Amino acid sequence: MFMNPNRTIEFLCTPEDEGVIAPPVAAKTHLPDWFRKLPAIDKSKYGTGDTGLTVKRCMPFIDAMTTGFILPLAATVRLEIRDNGQTVTAGWDFDKAMVSNHGEHQVAGHPSAPRPPCKFHNYWSIRTPPGWSCLFVAPLNRKEPVFEPVAGVVDTDTYTAPVHFPFFATAPDGLYELAKGTPLVQVIPFRRQSTELELSVRAEHAGEAMERQRVHRNTLAATGWYRKFARAQR
Repeated sequence: MFMNPNRTIEFLCTPEDEGVIAPPVAAKTHLPDWFRKLPAIDKSKYGTGDTGLTVKRCMPFIDAMTTGFILPLAATVRLEIRDNGQTVTAGWDFDKAMVSNHGEHQVAGHPSAPRPPCKFHNYWSIRTPPGWSCLFVAPLNRKEPVFEPVAGVVDTDTYTAPVHFPFFATAPDGLYELAKGTPLVQVIPFRRQSTELELSVRAEHAGEAMERQRVHRNTLAATGWYRKFARAQR
């Protein structure tokens, strides 16, 4: 199938890893079970003054969750957390390193201290068209109870080596198994601009106030208005 290189993000692995390590997936195809099971409307709320609408009808929530791609854990990892989180050791049965440690001095003063910074190893390299970078963040609206990855931006149009992912173990002391395919980070490609937006802070004028009120009232008056009108303009 022909793919336009100016509109394609590529995830590349070595030939020996193909079919062995867990592959990246579109974020919209990897929704958590709790979200899939959630009804769009909780009918038990009828007559209580509550619309009963759930986040399944909230486009900002869904857009955040489904934007970009999920890059998963390549193979199963065991994390042992001890000493009130101050000691983290890892084990795995895979034939490549899966976790390593950062020096604590690299994040001195970080709010997660004294938990040590660790790093998940990733075996997918990412290539984007010229002018495109990738934001790597914890999967949005998918709380992971064991670890929290550190966010970062990489210019993936020029840096074509695999990007590894620092993290803090956040679970209570214990032994945890993270299965192959566990979501590590959400990859959100974005186009870099040659000029940055300038900051303007001021009071709104009358026309802007009327527009704000119109949008707010339309949102209240019609279910799905944001999806049909505001979001459709982009």
